[in-house]
Amino acid sequence: MTRPPFHQPAEWDRHSACWLAWPSHGHLWQENLAPAQSEFAALCVAIAEDGGEPLDLLVQDDAAEAEALAALAPVLAKVRFHRIPVGDIWLRDTAPIFVKEGTGALFAACFRFNGWGEKYVLPEDDRVATRVGAASGQSMTWHDFVLEGGSVEVDGEGTVLTTRQCLLNPNRNPGLSQTEIEAALRTSLGAEKVLWLDEGLLNDHTDGHIDTLARFTAPGVVVCMEARDPADPNAAILDRLAADLAVMTDARGRRLQVVRIPSPGLLENEDGEPMPASFVNFYIGNETVVVPTYGTAFDAEAVAAIARLFPGRRTVGRSARAILSGGGAFHCITQQQPEVL
Repeated sequence: MTRPPFHQPAEWDRHSACWLAWPSHGHLWQENLAPAQSEFAALCVAIAEDGGEPLDLLVQDDAAEAEALAALAPVLAKVRFHRIPVGDIWLRDTAPIFVKEGTGALFAACFRFNGWGEKYVLPEDDRVATRVGAASGQSMTWHDFVLEGGSVEVDGEGTVLTTRQCLLNPNRNPGLSQTEIEAALRTSLGAEKVLWLDEGLLNDHTDGHIDTLARFTAPGVVVCMEARDPADPNAAILDRLAADLAVMTDARGRRLQVVRIPSPGLLENEDGEPMPASFVNFYIGNETVVVPTYGTAFDAEAVAAIARLFPGRRTVGRSARAILSGGGAFHCITQQQPEVL
């Protein structure tokens, strides 16, 4: 079988930049806007400081840019501002996925976006991918099917992890079979083998995005969570997921090594509903892995466990409790641009 024309590099490969969008939509965030901005700024500083990667930051208007300028003062020399409108900050899903072709050239792969199955259709979000692609200065490729970046996790060697709950959901690509979706992932991201898990966390607005469930930390190594809190509503889901991963092999034929860390346990919103909190929604920067924390008894243990998986990088925990009120955490709001060697 010939190799696909494009491949998505692993997140631990070097980046030339990280794309983000400043939180400024008060009508969406309401009383959580200021706390979310504070957490967002702490994430940005952690990514960019101490020789970290540059930040390409989308801002909506002069007021948003002024807020960001003040909040990001410690790393301002690393920030490039772009006046690109967004519906909200979830660039993992709305921005392009950057891929490489066989020669090493970088492309911005753009996909259709339909508001996570038309549940949250916000103005401008369906145009973020092509606008960011143009701003990046890279050539673009267009793929005419719905795909969010948080729904796929890659090892950089042809293996893609995803969930049936999301990619086979009739609210995304109802006319495509599993075989056809796998073919589309091969063409667009270089998927040589797709590993399918069943479902995601309870009340996950994204219908089971993989980046809250399981992440590659090296070729053949996957980290996922286990419930320690007796009230954890995801205990059975997490155990089934780990068991499924343990019998899978990757595109190179390796049996996956599964590492389990604590889950945050039960976190509830203001209405008493469980929230899809996840420690594996971390971002792997050039120098620093930034792990979302939520003020739980398991925060420190989870950060320490993830640090052991990235011995060549600094690993830090930063609060994401306010950002979680919007539905996700650090991986959901970042999109790396791989370095061209």
